[in-house]
This record gives sequence, C-alpha cells and structure tokens, in this order.
Amino acid sequence: MKKVISFLFAGALVFGISCTGGQKKSADQSEEKSAAIEEVGPNELTQTEKDAGWMLLFDGQTSEGWRGVNKSHFPAGWEVVDGTLHCKGSGMGEAGSQDGGDILYDKEFSNFHMKMEWKIGEGGNSGIFYLGKEVEGWPIWKTAPEMQVLDNERHPDAMLGKDGNRKSGSLYDLIPADPQNAKPAGEWNSVEILVYNGTVVHKQNGETVLEYHLWTDDWNTLVADSKFPGLNEDWANVAKSGYIALQDHGDDVWFRGIKIREL
Repeated sequence: MKKVISFLFAGALVFGISCTGGQKKSADQSEEKSAAIEEVGPNELTQTEKDAGWMLLFDGQTSEGWRGVNKSHFPAGWEVVDGTLHCKGSGMGEAGSQDGGDILYDKEFSNFHMKMEWKIGEGGNSGIFYLGKEVEGWPIWKTAPEMQVLDNERHPDAMLGKDGNRKSGSLYDLIPADPQNAKPAGEWNSVEILVYNGTVVHKQNGETVLEYHLWTDDWNTLVADSKFPGLNEDWANVAKSGYIALQDHGDDVWFRGIKIREL
C-alpha cells in the first residue's frame, strides 16, 4: 500500500509541475501577445492610450490641424516627410525662409500631458512652446514658455544663458535641464511636458529634468532675472490656456509621435 501511495504522490507531483509549467508558458505567451498588440508606429496610439484619453496631434501623413503662427496656412518652410513634421533648414537662423516661421496646433489647451519625439540637425536650434498666444506681429515666444531643442555639442546657445539653461530640455533662459541627458544631433529624443494648474514638468528621455510653478512669487522673481521682461514686460503672466507650437529657428529639425491627454 505504501508503494502505491508513493507512486500516486510522485505522479501528482509531476502532474502539478507539468501543469504549473503549462500555466506559466500560457501566461507568458499571453503577455507576449498583449505586448505585440500594443506595438504601434510612432504616429499611432495603442489601445491602452486610446482608453486613457490620449489623442494624436500629428497623423504622420498630413499637416492636418497645423498652421503657421498668425497665418491661416501651413508654411512652405515645413513639410511632412517620412512620418515627421520637418522644418527645412534655411541656413538663415532666426531670419528663416520667406514662407517659414513657427507652426502651431490649432486648438488651445490648459491642463495636459503631452509627449513627442524630436531629432535635430547638426548645429541646430528649435523649441517646443506651450500655453502660447497669438498676438499680431509677434512671434509666439513672446507669450509662451519654451522647452529648448538643441544640438548641445555645436550650437553656441549651449554656452550662453546661465548654468546651461539654454541646453536641450531646459525651460529656455530660465531653468536648466538636470540631468542633461540629450542625445546627439541626428538621434531621436523623447520628451514629455505636463501642465496642471500652474505646475509644469519637463521630462527628457524618460527622466524628469525640471519642475516649476507658474504665477508664484518664485516664478516672478525667476522671470525678472531673465531676458524676457526686456522683450515683453508682461511675459511672466503666462496664459492659463494656449497653443502648442514648434519653432522654426532656420535649422533642420524633425518631430513625430506628437500626442496629448487633457487633464
């Protein structure tokens, strides 16, 4: 009888191990299948993102939704190519091309979480504006905070400003990105900007690089010590709702994967 019991116990143990292995294999396959389903192109949303309320600002194929700042059309200085919004370098710096200039998405946002990827040409400079306003005759940077986009290795802006506050990922001329983890010219960088009731966070390549708070005494002091009051006396009074815009600084720069979730 003891032998029979031992045999049955051994058989049950083998069966249990076999079943556990089968369950684990099945679970692994399920996870792999889910991961495969979630893999999408840079200008597409996963089902998880759709369920969470994300929306695309760029479809990778057309300029739909985008136009020039203070313009009714999409400027010829930009193009949609290879799934990107490309600012065609003019070699003229901020003077830009005849029909270039910054572009914006034609909807205002207040509280949001935004993601995108950018790639800069050698020696290039650009930027991502948010909470911007259109004022006739003004560039949008006179009204909007800017997340800097830069070739840190070659562009002189990297050596200007204070403590690196004009390097990639920084709040331009105000707060340096820390850590400074930008990838070199020609490589894709991922960024995120979160705005919620005055709290603003910049993330670059998966790391939080700065946080600040609009409309506070600290904010007003910070702005007063920058170049902006000399360009717009009311610059510190950033709007509570505004446009997202991409800068034409006369250099090649590419953007893709532009998506947003309103909070």
